[in-house]
Amino acid sequence: MRNQLISSAIVLVATLSAAQSQRQLNLMPVPSTVQLGTGQLAINQSFSIAIAGFQDPRLKRGAQRFMSDLSRQTGMLLKQDLAQSSSATLLIHADHGTEEVQSSEEDESYELAVSESSAKLSATNPLGIFHGLQTFLQLVKPTGSGFAVPVVTIKDQPRFVWRGLLIDVGRHFIPVDVLKRNMDGMAAVKMNVLHLHLSDNEGFRVESKRFPKLQEMGSDGLYYTQEEIREFVAYARDRGIRVVPEFDIPGHSRSWFVGYPELASSPGPYKIEPDGPNSVMDPTREGTYKLLDKFIGEMAQLFPDAYFHIGGDEVDGGPWDANPKIQSFIHSHGMKDNQDLQAYFNRRLLKILTKHHKIMMGWDEILHPDLPKTIVVQSWRGQESLATAARLGYSGLLSFGYYIDLMWPAWRHYSVDPMAEDAATLSLEEKRRILGGEACMWTEWVTAENIDNRVWPRTAAIAERLWSPEGVQDIGSMYARLSEVSWRLEWLGLTHRSGKIQMLHRMAGSEDISALRILADVVEPVKDYTRISNVKGPWDFRAPLNRLVDAVSPESDRARRFGDLVEKYIQSRYRDQATAGEIRILLTGWRDNDAKLHPLLEHSFLLRDVTPLSQDLAALGESGLRALDYLEKSESSPESWRVQQLARVESSREAKADLLLMVVAPVERLIEASARQIH
Repeated sequence: MRNQLISSAIVLVATLSAAQSQRQLNLMPVPSTVQLGTGQLAINQSFSIAIAGFQDPRLKRGAQRFMSDLSRQTGMLLKQDLAQSSSATLLIHADHGTEEVQSSEEDESYELAVSESSAKLSATNPLGIFHGLQTFLQLVKPTGSGFAVPVVTIKDQPRFVWRGLLIDVGRHFIPVDVLKRNMDGMAAVKMNVLHLHLSDNEGFRVESKRFPKLQEMGSDGLYYTQEEIREFVAYARDRGIRVVPEFDIPGHSRSWFVGYPELASSPGPYKIEPDGPNSVMDPTREGTYKLLDKFIGEMAQLFPDAYFHIGGDEVDGGPWDANPKIQSFIHSHGMKDNQDLQAYFNRRLLKILTKHHKIMMGWDEILHPDLPKTIVVQSWRGQESLATAARLGYSGLLSFGYYIDLMWPAWRHYSVDPMAEDAATLSLEEKRRILGGEACMWTEWVTAENIDNRVWPRTAAIAERLWSPEGVQDIGSMYARLSEVSWRLEWLGLTHRSGKIQMLHRMAGSEDISALRILADVVEPVKDYTRISNVKGPWDFRAPLNRLVDAVSPESDRARRFGDLVEKYIQSRYRDQATAGEIRILLTGWRDNDAKLHPLLEHSFLLRDVTPLSQDLAALGESGLRALDYLEKSESSPESWRVQQLARVESSREAKADLLLMVVAPVERLIEASARQIH
C-alpha cells in the first residue's frame, strides 16, 4: 500500500500553505500546498482544453465533462471538442493510465499551474487529473469583465487513500439517478469510494439471477437490475470512484429469509414487514455456504472492486441460543460462545471471498484473532477500536464520528480525525494500516426525496478531513468555504436546498410559505437516535416521511449565524451598533412570525404539531428584544424578569415534533448578559 502518511516537515509546509489558501481561496478540500501569484487567467469563449501524454476514452470523457460543467458555470457556450496542445488554454498531461480495476493504492496527486496566459494540469494518471479539474472549477470566479482563475500553483495529494460515503439502500430504496447525482457531489469534493449497503432486514436491493427470490420476495419490488449495476459502476469509474458492495450477514438478514427460509437459524415464515419475525443466518448448515458461494460468485462479476463488505455487525445471538442443533455444534467444535461461532462463519466466508478474488471487509464485530491480517475492519465504535485492529495487524477505516444520519453539525464531524485519540499513539507502521474513513448515511428516516439534504453539504467537511493536511482545522474557514461548496453542489444537480422548498410547499398546500420558511430555517431534527426512541411501537420503514422534521436541514445556517452575531456583539462590550441592528431585525421577525404562520398551521394536518415551536420562537424573539433593549441602554435587567425569561428559554429548549429550536442558546446569552451593569 502506498504510504499515505506525510513526514513532519512536509506537514508543516503543507499546513502553512493550506492556511494561506483558506484565507484567499474558496477551495474545498484545502490542497496540500498553494502558492498564489499575481494576476489572473481570463475564462472566455475561446477557452479550450487539450490532452498531452497518455490518452484513453475515460480521460477524454472527463475532459469533455469538465468543459460541459465550465460552460454551465459561466453561462458561455464553450467548445466541447479537444483542442491542439499548442493552442489550448488548459493543457492536461497524465503519465499513464490507471489499473483496469481501480485500486486504493493508485496515485491521486496532481499539480496545477495557472499563469495569465494558460494553465497546465499534470498527474501520474487520470485519477489525479479528475481531482485537478475539480479544483480548477472551484477557482473560477466572476470578475468585472467576465470570468477568471487566479494565477496560482497547487501541488496536491490526499492524506488518506480511502475517502468514502456509505449509502444504505436497504431500509429505503434510492433510485439510480439519485445515487448518480450524489456521486457527482462526491467527485466534486474528491471522495473516491461509494459503499452501497445493499441488503438489510427491510429489503434486498440487487437482482440475483441465480437466487431470484432474494429480490422478488425480499424487497418491496424496488431493486437494481444487473444491467443497472453494470452501468452504474461504469459511471462511477468515469469519475474515479470505486463502488464497494455490502451484503450484511449473518445478522440484519431477514430479507434473505423471506425467499430462502432454510438459511435462518429459527423457523419462519418470514416477511420484510416490521412485525418480523427476525433471525440470523445458520452458520452450521453446509447449504448456507453453498448458496453464499454461488451468490458471491455472481455478485463478484457485477462489482469488480477488490473489496467485498460482509457487514457482520450487531448479530443477535438469541436465535443461536434457542436452537439446540446450533448449540450442539458450538460445543462439539470446542467453541466458547457465539462470538466464536461468528468467527467460524467468517472464516468459511473468507475462503469463499478469496476463491472469488475478493478482500473481506466488515464492521468492528468481525475482528477476531482467528481471522488473517488480510481483512479490513470498518470501525463504527471509535478510534480505540480502530487502533486495536491496527496494533493487531489489521487494516481499517473510521466511520465513528462520521454517521451523518445522527444530524450532527458539520463542525462536529470535522473535528473527528482517524489519527486522533488512541490512534495517535500508534507506531508509524501501525498508522499505515489506517486507510481513511467513510461518512455513513443510514436511511431509517431518509428517502429519495430528502437524501440530498441529509448528505450535503456536511459530507464535504468530512471529505476535507480525509483529504487535506492534518493541520487544516479552522472551523470558521470551513464554514465559509462550505457555504460556497453548497451552492456549487446544487448547481451540479443535487437538491439539498431546493428539495426542502418543494417539501415545504407540499406540507403547506400553499404558494406562500414565507412564514413557514422562517420557522424551518431555525429548527433542526433531534440528534443521535432520539427520533427512533420516540417511536411508539415497532418502527415501520414504510411510514411516510412527510413532516417538517423530514424537510429541514440537519444544521441551521441561520441559527449558527445568529449565534455568531450575538457573540460578536457581546465581545464588542455591546458597542457594535451595526451588529445589534442585525440581531434586532432577526428577533423582530421571529417575534412576529407566529401570528403570520398560525392560519397555515391550523389548516395543514402535516404542520399542526409544530404549533408549539412557532409559539416558542415568537416568545424567544420577544425575550431577546427586551434583553437587547437593556443592553443598548446600558441598564441591568430586573432579576425577576430574567428568572421568568430563563424559565421560558428552558421550556423552548425541549424537542417538539422531533425538532429542536436552535436559537435558544444565543437568546439565553442575551438574557444573561443583560444582568450586567454596563459602563
